[in-house]
This record gives sequence, C-alpha cells and structure tokens, in this order.
Amino acid sequence: MRSAEMVTFGGSGLDRAAQLRGDAAQQAALLARGMVLPLWRGKPLVRSGCGLGWVAAGSVVLHDAGLTVFLGLDGDTPVFAADISGWQPPDAGIAVSGFLDQTEQHHPALADDLAFVELRGVMLRLTAREAELAATARAVLQWHASHGFCAACGAASLPVMAGWQRACPACGGQHYPRTDPVVIMLVTHGNRALIGRSPGWPEGMYSCLAGFVEPGETVEAAVRREVFEESAVRIGAVRYLCSQPWPFPASLMLGCAAEATTDAITLDPVELEHALWVSREDMVTVMTGDHPDIKPARKGAIAHFLIQNWLADQLD
Repeated sequence: MRSAEMVTFGGSGLDRAAQLRGDAAQQAALLARGMVLPLWRGKPLVRSGCGLGWVAAGSVVLHDAGLTVFLGLDGDTPVFAADISGWQPPDAGIAVSGFLDQTEQHHPALADDLAFVELRGVMLRLTAREAELAATARAVLQWHASHGFCAACGAASLPVMAGWQRACPACGGQHYPRTDPVVIMLVTHGNRALIGRSPGWPEGMYSCLAGFVEPGETVEAAVRREVFEESAVRIGAVRYLCSQPWPFPASLMLGCAAEATTDAITLDPVELEHALWVSREDMVTVMTGDHPDIKPARKGAIAHFLIQNWLADQLD
C-alpha cells in the first residue's frame, strides 16, 4: 500500500458488503447479531481512550434512533450506524466551544466512560478501521438528515438499500449519498511552501490552500484556478498525491502537489485573511509547534499529512 493511502479515514480496507444492502430479511438478521454505532447530531459514541462505543441492536440507547445504516462487515461482525439526534441529553447546556465543539454528551443508560464527542477531536485516537467507520457513518447520516425530499418533485423520499439510497414514492426518483470533491494543494516555489488562513480561524492557524472542484473541471484545472483566485499565484505542473474522506459534512479531499511559476501574493479577502511563503527550515519549526506566529495544520487532516511528507521528501 502506498503511504499516501494511510491518511486519516483511509486505508482500512473495510468490506462494505454492498451486495447485502438490497435484501431486507438478510439485513434484519445481520442487525440482530451485529453491533451499532450511535451518533448524536453527527457526534459518534466514543469510549474514553479506547475507540468507538458500540451497542447491541436491542440497546435502550437506540430507542431514539431515527435511521439505521448498514456500514459493512468488520471481519465477521456486521456493523451499523444509527442516528439518535432526537434524544435530548439530560444536561441542557449544549454549546460549541470555539472553533471545535469540545462538549461531550453522556447517555444515562451508558457507562460513564462513554460519550458523544466531535469526531475531529478524537480522530487520532481511533484505529484506521474505526476512523473509516466513523467517517462513513457521519457522512451518510448527515446526508439523510439534509436530503429528506426528492430533488426532482419535492415529495418526501424514503431510505432504501440499507440506508445507501433514497427513493421517491411520488415520481420514482432515486437519490444517492452526496460527496463533494475538494482540491487541497501543497503549493511550492523552490524551497518554500504557500500556506494561508481563512477568516475566523483560531489565531495563528494556517493550512494548505483548498477549494471545491467545479462542474466540468479537471482536478488540475481546479488547483490552478483556486490558487490563483485566492492568492493570485500562478501554477504550472500539478500532480495528484492522495485523497481523504472528510465528512464535515461531505467532502472528498484530493491532495495535490502544485509548482508555482510566480510568487507574488494578492489576497482575495473573502477567502483568505492572510497567506505567506514559508521556507522548508521554518516549516520544520511550525510543525514542531515552536514557531512564534504560525500554528500547524490540524493533525489528522490531509494538509498536515502533505506538509509532513514534503518535509520528509516522501510525497509519492
């Protein structure tokens, strides 16, 4: 396996067993002997220090479940995800703390070491398999939550195929989970890399430039367009490196290396608050957390992966 496949949320080789999705009777049998990952408003159940928190299909926690999705087979174990966003936590005060929701919700029917937490806050504590399962669960359940009506006629649609499709009973339309391609670029010019920060980010936080791929556009064209729109830097050669599912809410990050042919920066203030070129030597200081002004990209995110491998000369 290429090292590029080992980015967070990728590389676990989950057997999604798509051939089993259309058999309702078999799905019921799988659920009866399987394990379920509950999610509350996009936050998976996590055991403190020990990965995801799974429950049996008959758990009282699932009495509030709105939808259950078949994720696949983890070895011989059928695994599912259930949305329990209808449950009201006993502690009324639920607030987002800064850039990342750091609150935890505890269900009274579960042990104290189990809580619903923001996936980005715990993704590095999960195994590759757990991370893929959690990302898949969050993305698919969020799609259902925001796509309850047929895009063709407006009628309420219904989940089918074990949660991997929605069907419209009015016009017969078929709808599938949405994934939005996003290019994220390690832009280099000689011994320097281009990084930027968006308005509203935590103080000192920088990352690689990124943007959505538009209809009718290649990945390479999207890289060149996004970098120029945000910074006015022109890009020559572009090569694809790796990808990362990023279920916040439904992106597929396409990591690329891009060689700049110019280095003068003119910001689009709507997209970027600041951008700058950082030498390889200074980037080492950034990544170790010792730079006085720049904080590194979040560990576990593809931007951190790209920069780390650039410094190690291991981009493949």
